[in-house]
Amino acid sequence: MSEEILKALTQLYAIITKQDGGVTEKEREFVISIFKEDLDQNSLKEYLAFYDQITGYGQKEEEGARKKKLTSVRDSVKTLAICRKINKTLTQKQKVFVLIKLLELVGSDRNLTHQRMEIIHTVADVFNIDKEEHRLIERFIFYDGSEKLDHKDILFAWKQEEGSLKLSKQIRADIRGTLLFIAVESVNMYFVRYLGDEEILLNGFAIKPGLTNQFSHGSTIKTPAGDALYYSDLIRHFISGFESVQISFEARNLTKTFPNGYTGLRNVSLSEGAGKLIGIMGASGAGKTTLLNVLAGIDKPTSGEIRINGIDLFSSASEKVKGLIGYISQDDLLIEELTVYENLYYNAKLCFADLNHEEIHQKVMETLTSLGLDQRKDLKVGTVLDKTISGGQRKRLNIALELIREPAVLFVDEPTSGLSSRDSENVIDLLKELSLKGKLIFVVIHQPSSDIYKMFDKMMIMDVGGYPVFYGPPLEAVTYFKKASNQVGAEKGQCPVCGNVNPEQIFNIIEAKVVDEYGEFTSKRKVEPDQWNELFIENFEEEKVKEVRDLPPLSLKIPSRFKQALIFAKRDFLSKLNNKQYMLINLLEAPVLAFILAFIIRYKSSPDGTHYVFRFNENIPVYIMMALIVAIFMGLTVSAEEIIKDRKILKRESFLNLSWNSYLMSKIIILFSLSAIQTILFVLIGNWILGIREMTFTYWIILFSVSAMANVMGLNISSAFNSAVTVYILIPMLIIPQMVLSGLLFKFEKLNELISTKGKVPVIADLMASRWGYEAIAVNQFKTNPYEAPYYNFETQEREADFMASYWVKEIKRRLEYLIANADENDPETTAQKESYLKLLTYELKKEYENQGLGDRTLLNKLDPAAFTKEAGEKLLQEVESLRKKYLGLYNLAVEKKEKLTWYFENKKGLDYDLNAYKNKYHNESLEDLVRNLSVKERIIEYKGKLLQMIDPIYHKPERPAYLIDYRTHFFAPEKYFLGRYFDTFYFNLAVLWLMTVVLYIALYFEWLKKLIDAFSIPDKQLK
Repeated sequence: MSEEILKALTQLYAIITKQDGGVTEKEREFVISIFKEDLDQNSLKEYLAFYDQITGYGQKEEEGARKKKLTSVRDSVKTLAICRKINKTLTQKQKVFVLIKLLELVGSDRNLTHQRMEIIHTVADVFNIDKEEHRLIERFIFYDGSEKLDHKDILFAWKQEEGSLKLSKQIRADIRGTLLFIAVESVNMYFVRYLGDEEILLNGFAIKPGLTNQFSHGSTIKTPAGDALYYSDLIRHFISGFESVQISFEARNLTKTFPNGYTGLRNVSLSEGAGKLIGIMGASGAGKTTLLNVLAGIDKPTSGEIRINGIDLFSSASEKVKGLIGYISQDDLLIEELTVYENLYYNAKLCFADLNHEEIHQKVMETLTSLGLDQRKDLKVGTVLDKTISGGQRKRLNIALELIREPAVLFVDEPTSGLSSRDSENVIDLLKELSLKGKLIFVVIHQPSSDIYKMFDKMMIMDVGGYPVFYGPPLEAVTYFKKASNQVGAEKGQCPVCGNVNPEQIFNIIEAKVVDEYGEFTSKRKVEPDQWNELFIENFEEEKVKEVRDLPPLSLKIPSRFKQALIFAKRDFLSKLNNKQYMLINLLEAPVLAFILAFIIRYKSSPDGTHYVFRFNENIPVYIMMALIVAIFMGLTVSAEEIIKDRKILKRESFLNLSWNSYLMSKIIILFSLSAIQTILFVLIGNWILGIREMTFTYWIILFSVSAMANVMGLNISSAFNSAVTVYILIPMLIIPQMVLSGLLFKFEKLNELISTKGKVPVIADLMASRWGYEAIAVNQFKTNPYEAPYYNFETQEREADFMASYWVKEIKRRLEYLIANADENDPETTAQKESYLKLLTYELKKEYENQGLGDRTLLNKLDPAAFTKEAGEKLLQEVESLRKKYLGLYNLAVEKKEKLTWYFENKKGLDYDLNAYKNKYHNESLEDLVRNLSVKERIIEYKGKLLQMIDPIYHKPERPAYLIDYRTHFFAPEKYFLGRYFDTFYFNLAVLWLMTVVLYIALYFEWLKKLIDAFSIPDKQLK
């Protein structure tokens, strides 16, 4: 307290006591006792002299002069001036304290004159103390047991006997006399007086009978009989509605052993009811957070059980009590891009489905106001590094997220970490208020101040290795460890002068080191953790609370899964929208990449090199592949951090039993929408620059499908890994195989023989979205562009006929001629070759017999090695030759139809058709070379008893496989055969891409990747 205030208070004491005959010895002694609380000896003498000077103590005066003082108006004016002067400096709590001291001063010798009381009333009026509250304080200070004092803010503690007064608030205490408690509601302060002749101890110090003492957080009253009255037990009698909360929380023999063999908890037991603030303290590695997580049901103990109102927290019935639990992590659980109000509003939307917008708004504002955050409601939360609200406000907002749904049991992990001493005290004070309203709160606390330490009702102290070494009232912890270590003054738990407690003393005693012969501390402890634990077991007997069977009513009502998804989606959308940098980069990324890519590969591609012609741009096939890679890249990058950054929030919301599927669907909605926008921007810019016409939908739907698949793949990675750095390292590992196995960089038939198959796309390539996307775009662009579309069917007939006549017949005739020439040869090598040729001919000719029909079908029977003769071979040659002529006829017919169609287009009235112009605008030569595979040297090859067509895959309809579900065929096939029918490649591939997306979503929902990684890794638990 400042010198100015002390002088003003001294004047106030003097003005009051000099009234009505002047100061008495008792009053002067009382003033001295007040001075001793704040002053040293030298200052005490100075202020006492100042007091004596004003009161005239020790000066001889005429009786008339004394009476003259009685009627002085100047004292009243001076009183008013002094009160107004200090009124601006003192807090309301200090004002109440001053009023109590003034009342005690005039009551010290019961000189309660009208003049003195009028001055005190003036002080109370200036201090804005409520008149009803003022009168109640007066009755409390002047109460001597001669009257009935029954009030809702007064509590009696006494030994009730026959004939005792029946009051609204009274408890039994084994004492001689009465302990009287008062609650001053306006400042949330409590005071105690003792009327009796026994030695009653308040926090280890004797209470002077008749005097008023503040009953602060953590205070303990000890009676001569050994009984203890604790702050929380007494204060709950003043809390209205406290008895409506019925909670029993029991933990029995909890042990936690991690996969690496380390034991984090050892036989921890506790039993508590409603209205308690329980602290958990311990050195690093003592298992504080491990204990909190086990008690909260986040981690399952290796052995032991936890019951809330008789229900096992880890049983199938645990869903009944999950909604009763709240959890506040040490880390921020805030969405940084949302405002203070929005964070709380959307959390409330997920908790109260039965409330409308106005009701939720009102509930949110009430909560913000109660926490002092209403003036900050429209500020964006911001990051820890880029703060817009203070650290204390962030902590209070984290508490508000749980407070708004009013959980019966709350777990808080280091709420004061990183906060100033003032903010730390405010946060713990808030938790204390919640406990006084009937909540059971467990708090992991590290290095608390004296005031914070005393706010707790009980303290669980852990030692290294998960050993419990103390559980009980905080102030008793200091005396317990002092006595255990045989220290002087062990009975005093706090400073006799200032009343402060030093919790650090506890750990200094617990971790005290042995001193060697040189006076140096060694690394060996005087008392090991297991020894402290044995002492704890010997000296402490657990007090079990009565088990409550009925569950308290849940205030929350969870929305339907559909509404949850909408709320999640809206919350996620707003957070992304508020992140201007995120939105700007993601919306500009696609058009910028499209511009860079298209601009670089656009060149003067006309034959004379004077202007750009789409037809001759050799980079179009590469552009398609790069477009797919960009789509995959964008899809992965926007989703790779989504679950990682939400993991802490999900941990908190898990206590609400919200739908995991709804959360994932909200992510899908947002990510798919963003990917749809990104890919359409990419297609519009890139295709416009390169002159790719009439293909916007083809490119967009494939790129979007590929990006959507990448979105879900990114969510899988985000769900499985804990570090964003790890995720971004993985992205290149996922993209590079997509490039390699897209089908453009390396031909599938030229890959390692362990993974490749002639005539079919390798299975490993079928796992790549790029392979399906590339084939879909390339095939569809070639088949359906305005130039090619009218001619494609005719060209298919032309190319098939040309292949059969030019290549297939040639290979068949070569083998038949060999068989005819060597019909009589029987050496092993020739016989083996003949059998191979006959097998191939049987397959190929039978296939053609079914497709086209041969003249003499009985000749097929002659292809058996035992039945083949030269004559049969000669006849087969004739059949094959006739088949060649038939295909030549089909070829000429197809060419003729193409020419007629061209003539029709060129001569149709009203149709401005130029074949060459159309080809320049819509057709690309390099893409044609690619899908027709014109660069291949071997146009037909033999593989596993078959002749495989290597040229013109785009015109080659695949054969029907032996199995209905066998979809595999050559790359760039125009159609796919599946389940007994042919499907256009574009739509089939599109369906495969979405099937891949669905499979990845199922894997995400069940967290297969995370479980797989966890199965092959040992978790690194950070024990605190």
